[in-house]
Amino acid sequence: MTKELKNFIAGEWRASGHTFEKRSPFDGTLVAMVHEANEDMVNDAIIAGHDISIGSQSKLWGALSLKERLAIIHNFADKLLARVDDLVEADVADTGRSYWQARTFDGARAVRLFKAYADTALTMEDRSSQFGGELGFKGMWHTSRRPKGVIACICPWNVPLLMAAMKVAPALVMGNAAILKPSEETPSSASVLAEVVKESNIPDGAFALLHGFGHGSAGGFLTAHPKVDAITFTGESSTGSAIMKSAANGLREVSLELGGKNAAIVFEDATMDHVAEGMRRSSFFNCGQICFCTERAYVHRSRFEEYVDRMSDVANSIVIGDKGYDGFNIGPLISREHRQKVKGLLDTVCEDGGEFVAGGSIPEFGDERDNGAFIQPSIALGLSEDARFVKNEVFGPVIHVAPFDDEEEVIALVNDTEYGLATSIWTENNSRAHRVAPRIRVGHAWINSWQIRDLLSPLTGAGASGIGEQGGRLSLEFSSLPQTVTTRIFGEGQ
Repeated sequence: MTKELKNFIAGEWRASGHTFEKRSPFDGTLVAMVHEANEDMVNDAIIAGHDISIGSQSKLWGALSLKERLAIIHNFADKLLARVDDLVEADVADTGRSYWQARTFDGARAVRLFKAYADTALTMEDRSSQFGGELGFKGMWHTSRRPKGVIACICPWNVPLLMAAMKVAPALVMGNAAILKPSEETPSSASVLAEVVKESNIPDGAFALLHGFGHGSAGGFLTAHPKVDAITFTGESSTGSAIMKSAANGLREVSLELGGKNAAIVFEDATMDHVAEGMRRSSFFNCGQICFCTERAYVHRSRFEEYVDRMSDVANSIVIGDKGYDGFNIGPLISREHRQKVKGLLDTVCEDGGEFVAGGSIPEFGDERDNGAFIQPSIALGLSEDARFVKNEVFGPVIHVAPFDDEEEVIALVNDTEYGLATSIWTENNSRAHRVAPRIRVGHAWINSWQIRDLLSPLTGAGASGIGEQGGRLSLEFSSLPQTVTTRIFGEGQ
């Protein structure tokens, strides 16, 4: 029997008059029929969220003390952790990646974010101070943080559970209503999340799940609604721009984590064993579908051939399409539509004068996986800096490699992009690493590593890679409104 995924609104599961298919990118089989939320459903979710967070029912959620609310969050996180196998199974079904990857990168790591944000909130102390003399008055002020109201959490398909936790957790911790709109490509783990909310003490309306698409569907209705108080989105830069325009109506706050065309720098003194292992992950992990993934590598000319040979061996040895493989491997791209985009950019490599030293095409398995959305790990050489493959974000297991001769040259090459999300710098010269890093216009720079990250650390992007800050205290601050209450102190002559 085909699974049906419904919307979760004000504590109830709701079907709609229109469903869409979710198919596996692993073999093309039907995963579920998904109920697309209509405009009335979106409105119902927002009104319920407004009431429970800052409206007539806020005493049940938004107006609770932090201690009371965090007890509910911790209880919810315990229940969610008990369902971690179901969450992993759901993400594997939607994305086609291996169980090893879903367990290690998402799984319990994502679930623990709810407790981590709850614990971080306890460190955000209220502030108070007395003042006097201004205009002849004396007084005392006290600042605390209050819920913003309804926060739209619009998530991508590449790491669906982790991204949902990163957005929903801080919103709930600070007393808001979190309305989760997962990608239409990855609805399943969000549905498990909603099941656990239903079983927990989180009050009806404080969390909603809306399935659908963007413009003209759930996402568009959500971002345009005047009672949505803030929007947090991760995804493509073009979509982020459209959301920002929508949010301007009503002056709603946005946090946008968008695309990247990330570059690595390999200096002449880099340890190649470390580079090969690190860049195997940075270019090919999750089939290259991570916003931080490296799609450009600039290698000192003295090590260029060594690097190309080493990384070609790495790319050609990667296990593809084995869900049960308990080690580094890659699954499919998220869909055949996305593969068509990636393959289209791969095809421009030879058209623009480049060549492949690994990959470049679609693998053949001779079984049901040929109905999926697989692509080979690919390494390209010989392109100019204005080539389509070098300029555009591919979001696949690909990298273009080019030589450089000196530090100033490579800094200019790395910064020659509209994006500014991440970089990695490979060198044994610590002084050089810390000299170069501040000159790269990105939100996150790794030295001799990649994606070694505390999920509570700040995450930002420059240029077309985003606007706003998130992670840890920054996400809690985005999810709350500082309110200052000033009391006049009367005394003699006052």
